[in-house]
Amino acid sequence: MYHGPEFISQQVVDWCAERRIRLRYIQPGKPNQNAFIERFNRTYRHEVLDAYVFNNLEQVRSVTLDWCRLYNEYRPHRSLGRQPPSQFRRDIENRQNSGYELSS
Repeated sequence: MYHGPEFISQQVVDWCAERRIRLRYIQPGKPNQNAFIERFNRTYRHEVLDAYVFNNLEQVRSVTLDWCRLYNEYRPHRSLGRQPPSQFRRDIENRQNSGYELSS
């Protein structure tokens, strides 16, 4: 028996609720809120899921962990001034924690 997407969606909502996972929906009229995750999903799909033939879930997890480390700690991102996200975050935190303030 086929249960349409409306039933599957409710199953996902119920599953998340049982695990105390908060779903955050895109605000009406703001499709650009989804752009970041769509870009990330495309990159992950292309560089991990489409690049390997996996035999089991553990292999997927292992390759994903290695890829995430590379993506976040070493790979420069154009949108972050050619820095990896971990370095960008450290720079932001250092600026916020410094004793200097910009005067207007």
